[in-house]
Amino acid sequence: MIKKHLVYSLIALSTLFACQQDDSFVEEEEIQVIKPEFTDIKGFYLLNEGNMGTNKASIDFFDYETGTYRRNIFQSANPTIVKALGDVGNDIKIYGNKLYAVINVSNIIEVMDVKTAKLIGTIPLINCRYITFDNGKAYASSYAGPVKLDENAPIGKVVEIDTASLRITREEIVGYQPDELVVHGKNLYVANSGGYRFPNYDRTVSVVDLATFKETEKIDVAINLHHIKKDSEGDLYVSSRGDYYEVPSNLFVIDSKTHQVKKKFDLSISNYTIVDDLLYYYANEFNYNTFKYTESFGVIDTKTEQVINRNLVNDPKINDIRTPYGIAVNPITKDLYLTDATDYVSSGYVYAFDRNGKFKWKVTAGNIPAHFVFVHR
Repeated sequence: MIKKHLVYSLIALSTLFACQQDDSFVEEEEIQVIKPEFTDIKGFYLLNEGNMGTNKASIDFFDYETGTYRRNIFQSANPTIVKALGDVGNDIKIYGNKLYAVINVSNIIEVMDVKTAKLIGTIPLINCRYITFDNGKAYASSYAGPVKLDENAPIGKVVEIDTASLRITREEIVGYQPDELVVHGKNLYVANSGGYRFPNYDRTVSVVDLATFKETEKIDVAINLHHIKKDSEGDLYVSSRGDYYEVPSNLFVIDSKTHQVKKKFDLSISNYTIVDDLLYYYANEFNYNTFKYTESFGVIDTKTEQVINRNLVNDPKINDIRTPYGIAVNPITKDLYLTDATDYVSSGYVYAFDRNGKFKWKVTAGNIPAHFVFVHR
């Protein structure tokens, strides 16, 4: 969620509950979407964030082999869990035979069997945000404090988790309100936002040595950092949310060898994914001066570090997407998936386009569909 927008969300929460329609969880629902497809990817999980304070995070599964989309599989796979998945699903990843869902406001990482979504264990972590993996370990970011705007909000941390025991083994202080993180070589790189400390945002990427698990450096990039992903050459693509007023969002490239910012793209960006040297992005940028959202889309060649397309697809169906929120690309077929969060209260949608940009299908997802992870055979 937008950090500056958080204050307005909290103020309006009671009003939102009063006026929204009943959009409660349904029992697991299976929808036939397409004819079966058979590749080395079996399907994908989609984590629906759920509006903050509504306990409506959920997980869907799309099965290529049957062509079916199954909604809310966590609840049916774990019927004895009273509060279902929890409040605000912020990240989902697979490592080995386990599926990890980071549930931000519930302060937990739920660990499931990747084949069945049955719960294996729960890792408590206050205000947890993102997760990544390397060499038998999981690394997760934590705001290390309550969900609220506060100029004195505590500094954040990253933790190391043993993926066998599911226990936190080490932790290290990084920047304020750390978000996405990625491992490259001997280091863990963490994008610090400082979003709760508006207008005194953080503007650094923390470098944590994996051997000692100590922060060794802070790379100055831009205010209010969010996502960080690496390309095939090890360069780090880092996004900044800006300040929602005068400073727009942006994308930067860090050389992982020198730790220097090597490029600033000067383009609006909200989220992106990197597949086979192509970075696919969208922006749905909010500005408080105009009180409007501005959408844009595009593709960047990470080899040349040039924008090669100002569109993701040419199909007019993309114009039906009211609030672009999640993005993924199938690494084999190159099908593109975009989610629509609509009004953030009602159920959202998943739109699928083929590698040539032609619309394939659309399906109803959960509340605020956001985060994809592909399941390989």
